[in-house]
Amino acid sequence: MARLADYFVLVAFGPHPRGSGEGQGQILQRFPEKDWEDNPFPQGIELFCQPSGWQLCPERNPPTFFVAVLTDINSERHYCACLTFWEPAEPTQEAVCAEDAAVREEDADEGGSGQLSPAVPSPPGQLFAPKTLVLVSRLDHVEVFRNSLGLIYTIHVEGLNVDLESVVGNLLTCIIPLAGGSQRTISLGAGDRQVIQTPLTDSLPVSRCSVALLFRQLGITNVLSLFCAALTEHKVLFLSRSYQRLSDACRGLLALLFPLRYSFTYVPILPAQLLEVLSTPTPFIIGVNAAFQAETQELLDVIVADLDGGTVTVPECVHIPPLPEPLQSQTHSVLSMVLDPELELADLAFPPATTSTSCLKMQDKELRAVFLRLFAQLLQGYRWCLHMVRIHPEPVIRFHKAAFLGQRGLVEDDFLMKVLEGMAFAGFVSERGVPYRPTDLFDELVAHEVARMRADESHPQRVLRHVKELAEQLYRNENPYPAVAMHKVQRPGEASHLRRAPRPFPRLDEGVVQWIVDQATAKMQGAPPAVKAERRTTVPSGPPMTAILERSSGLHGNSARRLEVVRNCISYVFEGKMLEAKKLLPAVLRALKGRAARRCLTQELHLHVQQNRAVLDHQQFDFVVRMMNCCLQDCTSLDEHGIAAALLPLVTAFCRKLSPGVTQFAYSCVQEHVVWSTPQFWEAMFYGDVQTHLRALYLEHAEDQDPPQVGEAPTQDERSALDVASEQRRLWPTLSREKQQELVQKEESTVFSQAIHYANRMSYLLLPLDSSKSRLLRERAGLGDLESASNSLVTSSMAGSVAESYDTESGFEDADTCDVAGAVVRFINRFVDKVCTESGVTSDHLKGLHVMVPDVVQMHIETLEAVRRESERLPPIQKPKLLRPRLLPGEECVLDGLRVYLLPDGREEGSGGSGGGPALLPAEGAVFLTTYRVIFTGMPTDTLVGEQVVVRSFPVAALTKEKRISVQTPVDQTLQDGLQLRSCTFQLLKMAFDEEVGSDSAELFRKQLHKLRYPLDVRGTFAFTLGSAHTPGRPPRAAKDKGPSLRTLSRNLVKNAKKTIGRQHVTRKKYNPPSWEQRGQLPPEDQEDEISVSEELEPSTLTPSSALKPSDRMTMSSLVERACCRDYQRLGLGTLSSSLSRAKSEPFRISPVNRMYAICRSYPGLLIVPQSVQDNALQRVSRCYRQNRFPVVCWRSGRSKAVLLRSGGLHGKGVVGLFKAQNAPSPGQSQADSSSLEQEKYLQAVVNSMPRYADTSGRNTLSGFSSAHMGSHGKWGSVRVSGRSGGLSGDVGSRLAGRDVLSPPQANGAPPDPGFLRPQRAALYIIGDKAQLKGVRPDPLQQWELVPIEVFEARQVKTSFKKLLKACVPGYPALEPNPATFLRSLEDSEWLTQIHKLLQVSVLVVELLDSGSSVLVSLEDGWDITTQVVSLVQLLSDPFYRTLEGFRLLVEKEWLSFGHRFSHRGAHTLAGQSSGFTPVFLQFLDCVHQVHLQFPMEFEFSPFYLKFLGYHHVSRRFRTFLLDSDYERIELGLLYEEKGERRGPQACRSVWEYMDRLSKRTPVFYNYMYAPEDAEVLRPYSNVSNLKVWDFYTEETLAQGPPYDWELAQGPPEPPDEERPDGGAPQSRRRVVWPCYDSRPRAQPDAISRLLEELQRLETELGRPPERWKDTWDRVKAAQRLEGRPDGRGTPSSLLVSSVPHHRRSLGVYLQEGPVGSTLSLSLDSDQSGGSTTSGSRQAARRSTSTLYSQFQTAESENRSYEGTLYKKGAFMKPWKARWFVLDKTKHQLRYYDHRVDTECKGTIDLAEVEAVAPGTPTMGAPKTVDEKAFFDVKTTRRVYNFCAQDVPSAQQWVDQIQGCLSDA
Repeated sequence: MARLADYFVLVAFGPHPRGSGEGQGQILQRFPEKDWEDNPFPQGIELFCQPSGWQLCPERNPPTFFVAVLTDINSERHYCACLTFWEPAEPTQEAVCAEDAAVREEDADEGGSGQLSPAVPSPPGQLFAPKTLVLVSRLDHVEVFRNSLGLIYTIHVEGLNVDLESVVGNLLTCIIPLAGGSQRTISLGAGDRQVIQTPLTDSLPVSRCSVALLFRQLGITNVLSLFCAALTEHKVLFLSRSYQRLSDACRGLLALLFPLRYSFTYVPILPAQLLEVLSTPTPFIIGVNAAFQAETQELLDVIVADLDGGTVTVPECVHIPPLPEPLQSQTHSVLSMVLDPELELADLAFPPATTSTSCLKMQDKELRAVFLRLFAQLLQGYRWCLHMVRIHPEPVIRFHKAAFLGQRGLVEDDFLMKVLEGMAFAGFVSERGVPYRPTDLFDELVAHEVARMRADESHPQRVLRHVKELAEQLYRNENPYPAVAMHKVQRPGEASHLRRAPRPFPRLDEGVVQWIVDQATAKMQGAPPAVKAERRTTVPSGPPMTAILERSSGLHGNSARRLEVVRNCISYVFEGKMLEAKKLLPAVLRALKGRAARRCLTQELHLHVQQNRAVLDHQQFDFVVRMMNCCLQDCTSLDEHGIAAALLPLVTAFCRKLSPGVTQFAYSCVQEHVVWSTPQFWEAMFYGDVQTHLRALYLEHAEDQDPPQVGEAPTQDERSALDVASEQRRLWPTLSREKQQELVQKEESTVFSQAIHYANRMSYLLLPLDSSKSRLLRERAGLGDLESASNSLVTSSMAGSVAESYDTESGFEDADTCDVAGAVVRFINRFVDKVCTESGVTSDHLKGLHVMVPDVVQMHIETLEAVRRESERLPPIQKPKLLRPRLLPGEECVLDGLRVYLLPDGREEGSGGSGGGPALLPAEGAVFLTTYRVIFTGMPTDTLVGEQVVVRSFPVAALTKEKRISVQTPVDQTLQDGLQLRSCTFQLLKMAFDEEVGSDSAELFRKQLHKLRYPLDVRGTFAFTLGSAHTPGRPPRAAKDKGPSLRTLSRNLVKNAKKTIGRQHVTRKKYNPPSWEQRGQLPPEDQEDEISVSEELEPSTLTPSSALKPSDRMTMSSLVERACCRDYQRLGLGTLSSSLSRAKSEPFRISPVNRMYAICRSYPGLLIVPQSVQDNALQRVSRCYRQNRFPVVCWRSGRSKAVLLRSGGLHGKGVVGLFKAQNAPSPGQSQADSSSLEQEKYLQAVVNSMPRYADTSGRNTLSGFSSAHMGSHGKWGSVRVSGRSGGLSGDVGSRLAGRDVLSPPQANGAPPDPGFLRPQRAALYIIGDKAQLKGVRPDPLQQWELVPIEVFEARQVKTSFKKLLKACVPGYPALEPNPATFLRSLEDSEWLTQIHKLLQVSVLVVELLDSGSSVLVSLEDGWDITTQVVSLVQLLSDPFYRTLEGFRLLVEKEWLSFGHRFSHRGAHTLAGQSSGFTPVFLQFLDCVHQVHLQFPMEFEFSPFYLKFLGYHHVSRRFRTFLLDSDYERIELGLLYEEKGERRGPQACRSVWEYMDRLSKRTPVFYNYMYAPEDAEVLRPYSNVSNLKVWDFYTEETLAQGPPYDWELAQGPPEPPDEERPDGGAPQSRRRVVWPCYDSRPRAQPDAISRLLEELQRLETELGRPPERWKDTWDRVKAAQRLEGRPDGRGTPSSLLVSSVPHHRRSLGVYLQEGPVGSTLSLSLDSDQSGGSTTSGSRQAARRSTSTLYSQFQTAESENRSYEGTLYKKGAFMKPWKARWFVLDKTKHQLRYYDHRVDTECKGTIDLAEVEAVAPGTPTMGAPKTVDEKAFFDVKTTRRVYNFCAQDVPSAQQWVDQIQGCLSDA
């Protein structure tokens, strides 16, 4: 029984003490005046009566009622029912608030809103003050409170003849039952009657309609997210204008959380003065008046639910985990069925007439029933995870969270994890875990209804029926007597608040009220307490738990086999059949990934333990430990599947004898697992063991039962620990005091003994065998960080923080034993503290434990010391002997083999993978570091693979990334340090060091590797140290740009020239080039003559004999022998001959202006420049370009005589200005103008040097070539649609220009009509960066034109390459092997996109050059992308560069001489380390490889040649690709070393020399399909879809490492297997070729190589000296040609000579040409897939790059006798149009097409019908710019055709051709 009301309080408005405008509440009276002993008066009631603040009102408001909730210090809730009414303010109150009122009135007047007049007019300015009647109660009977306060107010307002004191007294003395479903009628003595019903069970919350209202206001999704937020301890804030709504919403949310209780701050109505509570760090559920919404805006982590607006706002930083599926979706659908029953019927064709929705109260219970079911499903089986830690005197219960999550299959679930860690669940366990207590609806549901809920899941109607049944029970709980009589309470009349009250609310007589209360109290003391006895029972546990989502059971057959393997292996181990066990072990280790196999292992091992001990021999011990380690490695720190728990007794049971008296237990070998250092794991284990012992303790007392085995799981027919505990709790009150004491003592000593046992156990697993190597303790900083385990929110554990700082700071090396001991002692002490305090161990015992722990630890350390000593004496397990790698001549070992395991990376082939094949990796062996390579050699750890040697290596110079990793070794599954080395030759060494390799050896390896990878100076690289005594005495060069001054460089240059060439005469004064700072300005007068051979002094700049000094002459002779010059002479680009006449006629000349590298350090010594430009002008021109790389000619087309130039990008205006600013003496602005003028003159000279433009050279040049901005568009368009008809297709143009096509292309995707407004295409196109070309004004005479394109930068190449490396060689195996993963990461790398861009730009340049325009490529600094583009263009345009010799020349000229920065881009030295590896050259080789794939017959070299270069340009084995320019090579004396002293037969220093030697021996670099066509210009497809990933990136040969060091790749000859040792027959000569292991090309050579080898063998047998393969090959080829001649046809029909059609692309299939009549139409990879492409002409199919038409010759493809563009006048009234005309002599017709690449003929003119061809005249609409003589007419029998050619000569040619055709006929 309890009091209905504890206090009655009258609170009125009072002035604020500080005199501010607002008032405050004052308690006028409270009854009773002195506090109840059991319930003190709550403080702060005044704030809660008026939550929005106490204010006077200008009118009388109707009375309001709400219930606020206060929580006291004992977490008891007090319900404050507040009824507020308004009375006229007293004068004192008004005076206080006069100011305030005045202000308000002004506001009201300004606002212009007239006040509403009350019924009884109050005096003007009359204010009303609030007064509140408050009832404080611990019971929650809202309606009774409302009626009772209403009655008091009615008596006062209506003036009833009832004594208020007696009503209040009766109210305070009213006693009602707490629960049990009783009914009580009460009356307050004013003729009223109220019936109070108490709920049946007190534990179920009373919700009335609050839950239903909450759903109506917010909707399903919002309420669900609030529900999850409250459960996962987030802050929830409700907003509403109604206080009652706030109370109801909070009540509703709490009701939904049942059976969990909300234990944080709960304030349904928060007063305005306390708003700062919202900033509290703890979770809360709070309601606030919506008026204060603005104040809640800046709360960052509060979920705000606006009840009036129906919204829930979740801040960005808050993540509310949703319910686990499928519960989330199931709950959602059931809620919608309850709230909207019509939803199910909405789609019915014949819906029922009416659907009954439940009344609000019933709907409320149905909604609660849904959540009750949800909790039953979530927490199903929770009682199986309870641990009874104590039974007497009070039950202590703990919950095994990890086991619950593991068995429910929800380890990953964020929601349940947070709920189980929350305070609410902790309360749930302590309240509901008790085994013997009253039960309620939830206990029944979770125990008995789970099966039904599982069965109903897919039947919505059955679910609804269940919900309705539960709702009935919940409704009955709240309303046990539904047909109860109605309340009878007087209410005030309508609008009674507006009538003027006769007087204020009277002051009550305290004495009278107190007398009534005292009397009732006295009466109560006499009466016996009417307590209804609670029915207590054993709480049912229900069925064992199941996973929420049943796992698919397809693996059962498979897993049964796996378990069989595990069992067999263990039985072999214990039977001593070690060989059998060894064979099974790899399979077992794989099987142990599965949970079932791990369980099976623990069960099997248990069977082999007798009396807690199992002594094994060394091999058995080893096997058992490996299996245990494998089991434990996948255990998380929580051990949710109980594997570590099951192994814990075993690791202390299995042991081996090391020597008499020294035994090693398994625990010393399985410590490296995170689970042992997790406090939660130890607690759960401890509590589980305590429960088992307690159960045994009480079962021993029961006589009728045999004591079960300790440690066994209780089976079904036995009683569980909870049952035993329940029985004990039931008997407890019946026991005598002594018996109770005895039981308590027994339990306490049981717990204590377990604590001692666990202190020992923990020291076993935490103290390492070698205490100096305690990796585990160090990696888990602050071992035993108990904070994470405890449920309290803030734990200030001093010991914890000390341990943490100690552990994180102690270094790896210098932690000695006592540190480890200290950490372990602290860890165990914290554990002991926690578990003993929780399980009620006496303080004396606890102190004893604390004293004992350090001794236990110390003792154990001493035992371990002996074990360690003995275990080190054990003969080591026979490890395979180290296989030494083969080294190159001159390669030396720096570090001898360190034992490592090579682990599989993400490439599947080596480890079996989806492709099958043997698991070559992981392999066991050693890693060697030599001066040249990092090499791993070893054997696979899987014994079944066989004795295969695995080799993986890469050059030290190719290392791009090295990182430390921590990995499990594949053999014994222990955690080891490892290294992952990644190289840019696409190798990955992922290694785990063997235990025998100390950390210092590993560190030494890293340091040495770093030292070799980044030598201080380029002389430290292998190419230099090889075969020569390395002199470290010479100081390394400083960073490049700082470098030695030009003076010392030139001195070196001359010195080197001296050294290599012989005696020299140095005449005239010493040359002193300008220093770096002066570079921007003109050279001083006296110097000019020195630098350039100026025009005044020397008219013939080309005759070195007279113009050059003797020293220069000698240098020149060496320069002339360089690749550049040989190539220039081949191209006819000028000679160094002294015949003047010849020189003058040449448009270009070779200028020695840069012979001393003074103008541009990164250019070669001799450059090709226009004949007309004098040397001294070049210095000035060079200033306009980055790095002084001014435009020079590098190639000339033999056919169109167009030239290709290269340069650096133009200087930005700002940069030029910057240079000027530094030199004070610069003569004003004229300087810049002069440079620009020079630059412009220079370009003009280039234009004039081209034959077809020479006649225009008389035109004057532009003046002030300054910063006028280039038009932002239009230029590209003109390139595309300019007069020369072989225009580029619109698609390429627009894509390169990075913008839309300017003039719309025609319907079939062709470019727009070429205009005749310009007679010629521009003579010179400048291809530059968009950004650079902004400041350049185009030439108004349109002799040169700017083509702005967007290109990628070097850093993008670098990033892209990194991603490519990761895509091709992933560091770890993919989770699910899927080819799409590789393709996705390949796409992300954007490597192929960059290749596409390069090919696209190159093809564009090829087109321009082919059409007769010259091109200047001027991108970035002129040494990366420029070099790539220029080289590709030459390769595509000139067949010479597609030969072995030509390609070498191309690389030497464009890459080496023109200064591509190989050292900088390859990060060759320590200085370049930060810039990283940027494979610009590799990207070029990839482009060449793409072209090679498409044109396999055009290249003399094989794909292997490109891979070889790709490997060795980074390997630093040769000196060819070292340093950044010729200048630096001269400085180091590399360039002319071939002259001077001849070297002995030592290793090749040049990669070319090496390749030449190799080519003579073997055709490895030769392409047998080489059959070039004359002057073939290649136009490869560049779309990404046409590009293939280069197999250089993905292939691997584990048999001998990369095949590019040929001496190593050959390997020793394999001895023939004559006979087997067992005397069997000789084995066959067949051998298995494994992908990824053997080199397939070597194992399976092509037919031609095979035949050549066979020939050589036969020649040797015949005793003839073997002929060179090349001679044989050439002879056979020649013979074939001769045979083919008499055939009668033009093409020889041999295999060796091409008979594939003209562009002979490789399509992956070889299609023979069909018979003559067939027409093949294949449209390949075309961008614009036009209609059907029938037959294209030869040129058409070759010209366009974006639209690729017919691939093969057809019957009419050769029949184009003459073709070109003509304007044709359309039929009557139609305009002139440009068409592409083809004269076909074979078919005797003139066909025309829309444009050059069109394949559809638009019309034909039959020449048989032609009567005459005559000159014509221009008609209306004809092109204006064309000469009249260019018009001609063709008259046929039907009509006259009017034509117009581009100019007179071409018109004449057309007329001649047509007439010739007519005459032939």
